[in-house]
Amino acid sequence: MARRVHDKTLDSRDARRRLKVRGKPYYRALERGLHLGYRRLGGGQAGTWVARHYVGDQQYEVERIGTADDISDADGVAVLDFWQAQDAARKDMVDRVHRVHGKHGPYTVGRALDDYLEFLNRERKTGKSTRYGVEALIRPKLGDIEVAKLTTERVERWRNEIADTPARIRTRPGLAPVYKTGGGKDAQRARRATANRQLTVLKAALNKSWRDGKVASNSAWARVAPFRGVNVARVRYLSVAEAQRLINACDPDFRQLVQAALETGARLGELVALQVHDFNRDAGTVGIRDSKSGKPRHIVLTEEGAAFFRQICSGRPGHAIMLPRADGQPWGPGHQREPMLAANARAKITPPISFHGLRHTWASLAAMAGVPLMVVAKNLGHRDTRMVELHYGHLAPSYVADAIRAGAPRFGFKPDRKIATI
Repeated sequence: MARRVHDKTLDSRDARRRLKVRGKPYYRALERGLHLGYRRLGGGQAGTWVARHYVGDQQYEVERIGTADDISDADGVAVLDFWQAQDAARKDMVDRVHRVHGKHGPYTVGRALDDYLEFLNRERKTGKSTRYGVEALIRPKLGDIEVAKLTTERVERWRNEIADTPARIRTRPGLAPVYKTGGGKDAQRARRATANRQLTVLKAALNKSWRDGKVASNSAWARVAPFRGVNVARVRYLSVAEAQRLINACDPDFRQLVQAALETGARLGELVALQVHDFNRDAGTVGIRDSKSGKPRHIVLTEEGAAFFRQICSGRPGHAIMLPRADGQPWGPGHQREPMLAANARAKITPPISFHGLRHTWASLAAMAGVPLMVVAKNLGHRDTRMVELHYGHLAPSYVADAIRAGAPRFGFKPDRKIATI
């Protein structure tokens, strides 16, 4: 049985009476590509239920499915309550697929993406960023195209559209998309890097469908190359002094989350999922059970880090949230943004650093202190050193750097003592 969706503005007669009369229906998402709508009518008339189906390319089709039980009691046929309207909308969606495509329909990019995400959930680990990218950047543009009819030109055009569109700011579901402005060449590089990542996901999904024998050829997308020279980003990290200022500038509950990030280099999602029993006092480690790679790992702590976790875990039950908010609830998606901005402002961190930048800070400072990159990669949860070398390799002590600093020419420059370091 399909999961029922609750909505306090539509699920009762009294709630619907409080809505304004208007021609445009009030919509509630039921599942991907399907919305249930209620059209509030004037003149004492009962409202009507409609089903809205996504048909691709930012287009929808709306079909009337029944009369609302605003006046008469629901009979499940002509007059429907909110729950019956949900069932009718889902049945209408199935009937529509059968009418348009037959029982199974064509094998589309959207179905290939579904198969791929299901494979990741079953065999590996689907990160939220992967699913978000699929739903925000791939499916809306390509989801309804048959894989067999997909062309190289269409994939290239989609890739270029991502690169040319400013980055989206994540908003609550149902709100209109908001885009970042400015950024210059670095923003352009970042958008091309985003296009490359989404192209990798698309190719992985389509290649799986090709290997599974659902399409005859992979040549259409295999010929699409990623943008070159866009993956080397300028990593923003804090000095130890800046990190200390930031910690001191945080509110007490957020301070613990920031301190934990700086002591471990863990991702925000990993930190907020921690429970007290994930800290091993004897080994001085924090266990990450739910990581982006799908493989659990143990983060080795310094003596300072172990003392910090020992303090925040002392006397608490093992199943308790290790790093709760002040109200005792877990930190949710986006909850860190406002306190992070406030702490940056109080600590005078310029330019401001994001919460993810605390992970970069741990890795950068560890690399500069001579921690082997393989060890850094292991603590961060990477499978190998490729990403660590890309972002932090230039910071690590090396034979080249030592040789240049020992033997390269000097030209007698002497700093002006009247200039004070800020």
